[in-house]
Amino acid sequence: MDDADRDDTLIGGPGHKGWPQALPPLPRRAIAAQRWNLLRGDLPLPLAVIRRGALQGNLHWMQDFARARGLELAPHGKTTMSPQLFRAQLAAGAWGITVANAVQARVAADAGAQRVLIANQVLAAADLAVLAALRRERPALTVVFLADSPAQLALVERWFAAQPQPLPPFDVLLEIGLDGGRTGCRSHDGAMALARALKASAAARLVGIECYEGLWASGRSDDDRALAEGLMQRVAAVARQCAAESLFEADEVLLSAGGSSIFDLVAPGLRLELSKPVRGVLRSGCYATHDHGSYRRWLAAVDQRLGCGHGLQAALEVWANVQSCPEPGLAIVSAGKRDASYDIEMPLPVHWWRAAEARLDPAPPGWTIGSMNDQHAYLRFAPDAADAPQVGDRVGLGISHPCTTFDKWRWLAVVDEGYDVVDAVATCF
Repeated sequence: MDDADRDDTLIGGPGHKGWPQALPPLPRRAIAAQRWNLLRGDLPLPLAVIRRGALQGNLHWMQDFARARGLELAPHGKTTMSPQLFRAQLAAGAWGITVANAVQARVAADAGAQRVLIANQVLAAADLAVLAALRRERPALTVVFLADSPAQLALVERWFAAQPQPLPPFDVLLEIGLDGGRTGCRSHDGAMALARALKASAAARLVGIECYEGLWASGRSDDDRALAEGLMQRVAAVARQCAAESLFEADEVLLSAGGSSIFDLVAPGLRLELSKPVRGVLRSGCYATHDHGSYRRWLAAVDQRLGCGHGLQAALEVWANVQSCPEPGLAIVSAGKRDASYDIEMPLPVHWWRAAEARLDPAPPGWTIGSMNDQHAYLRFAPDAADAPQVGDRVGLGISHPCTTFDKWRWLAVVDEGYDVVDAVATCF
């Protein structure tokens, strides 16, 4: 994110967490001029922050990873739902933005994405109407969504046939799924039957094949490699047969996969040779801020497989005050489930600001967050620890799973290495 991307988006305002409550909303381009510093106490806590240096490094590393393998990157925007971060990803070279639904597709298009991939089934009349309106408003915009059943296609066809004015067909990717998993065709024959129905439909045209492997990642390379190879072999088999039967209706075939855990293992399967040109598209989203927990562990295996390290750094933190030390070994911190993700595991204390000494240190190794309420976190440490937090200190919490932290904030501060606020982003959840 550089100065050229600064805009007039209004950030913050009374009622927004982490914002000076006497201050009205400010245009984003005015944020740095406020000269706020988190450690100095210029902003109320809790506050979610993004470390600028780590963010910039992550955006370029993942883009370089995809480019070096002849692939495109369409990062999953549901992670952040921040137009400012979407624009930063596009400026770094992203081919498009991936989203989860029609409402998010409009946010991505408004942020400047020319290609929007909805990694989900679309079938409701209201959502189809949103996509039709987007295409009318922006003729150059490409929007693609997933299909995995004749029942979904029938609903799309019913809506399409009821429109008073003729419409171009919707572009769809046929989704391949795994038994016991989420969406997607479970068998080769079922996938091919749907592909033929799409070819025969006036409401949709088949432009490629998609899958999602991320939910199955274990961090064990042998297991993950077998999973990815098996899934991508199924994708290749369907793609080859669709090509042989001339079922693809675009000038190029899109093949898409890639969560944020084992993207390196699915990448080779996106380089398929067919009778039409193939564009492989990775959809990793959490790479933008990475994290201190789950993705950090999963990408340790990526490190070993790549042999040269993955280059991603944790950029997202939630800062809070130590508000009470009611008993030995326990401090109550002023951030909870409404401020930080907890769906995979508790936040991890990573920084400690000692107020009495105005000193920033790494959090001691023995510190843990044992549990959280809606507004409080329980910071545990050895009762006889020499380094114990004091009331008025501040703690920087690292995050495990960034998706479910971003949706708790309407704005996030972007900070430099000294925790000066140099920028900000808004979210659109």
